[in-house]
Amino acid sequence: MVTSDATQETASVASAACELPTAPLYGSKSIAEVFTSAAASMGLPGFENTLHLPASQRVCVVLADGLGRNLLKQKAAHTPFLRSVAQSGQGPVPAWLDSAFPSTTASSLASLGTGRTPGEHGMVGYDVLDPAQDKVVNLLGNWDAGVDPLSWQPFPTIFERVAADADVVTVSLPQFGASPMTRAALRGSRFVGGSSLHARTAAAGEAMAAGTRSLMYFYVNELDKAGHRYGSQSDRWEHQLEEIDSTVKRLSASLPSGTTILLTGDHGMVDVPESQRLDYSADAALIVGVRHTAGEPRMVHLYLEPDAGEMHREALLNAWRTRFGERIWAFTREQALAAGLFGALRPEVSPRIGDVMIAARDTLALYDVRRVRPTAMEVVGQHGSLTKAEREVPLLCFQAGGPQGRRG
Repeated sequence: MVTSDATQETASVASAACELPTAPLYGSKSIAEVFTSAAASMGLPGFENTLHLPASQRVCVVLADGLGRNLLKQKAAHTPFLRSVAQSGQGPVPAWLDSAFPSTTASSLASLGTGRTPGEHGMVGYDVLDPAQDKVVNLLGNWDAGVDPLSWQPFPTIFERVAADADVVTVSLPQFGASPMTRAALRGSRFVGGSSLHARTAAAGEAMAAGTRSLMYFYVNELDKAGHRYGSQSDRWEHQLEEIDSTVKRLSASLPSGTTILLTGDHGMVDVPESQRLDYSADAALIVGVRHTAGEPRMVHLYLEPDAGEMHREALLNAWRTRFGERIWAFTREQALAAGLFGALRPEVSPRIGDVMIAARDTLALYDVRRVRPTAMEVVGQHGSLTKAEREVPLLCFQAGGPQGRRG
């Protein structure tokens, strides 16, 4: 039998579109190991120091939302203090980690806060299907009133597990103190709010000095906001990166001497030009038989009608592969789970994951304009997919010098 060139080309495109990258390194080198390793390094029982952090009675984890490994390396000229930290070396502590999958805040912060995979904690995207309500629900800033955060994510957080043995403090923006996202993924700490980075830095110094054994979570969201609005190649983004550099330098000078400071991110970022922010719902072939769409523009969840069979699912996959070719990974829930993208799976979480998923491979963002605000298509910096630029985040580890031992 002779196969035509066109048939061979179609098969090649289909193969490329479903050949997935390796899964995040859950259990060894992912964001899920940060707080568990920090607790172990403090001598707290029940945890493993997977990341080989140095022993310390105090640990401050600085989470810079949107700080990817590639961008930090690319923009090193804007971060003299962080550059000096990186050049000093950090022994066996890895220099980078994998974010959770999808590479988005809800999924990664839940893995950070619980030490578990998205398949376990259930925060499997920016917005996803709630099977109980048969509707798409947001898991970040617009939490659905019909979703109980403690039921959606039932596992105890690291904060809850160590609170009896250490002073656990969150320093963040005031509006996040009692947010549903915090209650789901980061509950159990003493919350200290600060509207500016300077206010948060001052509050962190006071809070850390109050305890002899302290675990602190210090959250920075200004970089991510600048990236979404202006792009990671903008002056605004670079300014916020410089602010992070200054903030970490101030923390080093103000936290008690010997405090371990860790800097990491929840995901990286890719700038998508306006011409490549596309409305896929305008192509009927890409939504035939789709009951719900969810996720983020670079990692779309497609949920099929209940009566859709295997043939329909394959037809939908083929339609996406025909339209976008090697610009996407198109795969099924079963393929994602088999590849380990969501890690270990709790049965209740499976139907929250799309029957079909579309992840962007290049500078592409995919929207269903029937359900998102028009302003959503103005977003420049994007994330959610499996590219290195989105999934790899830095991990810097060093000891604070304290007020008498400034560094840098």
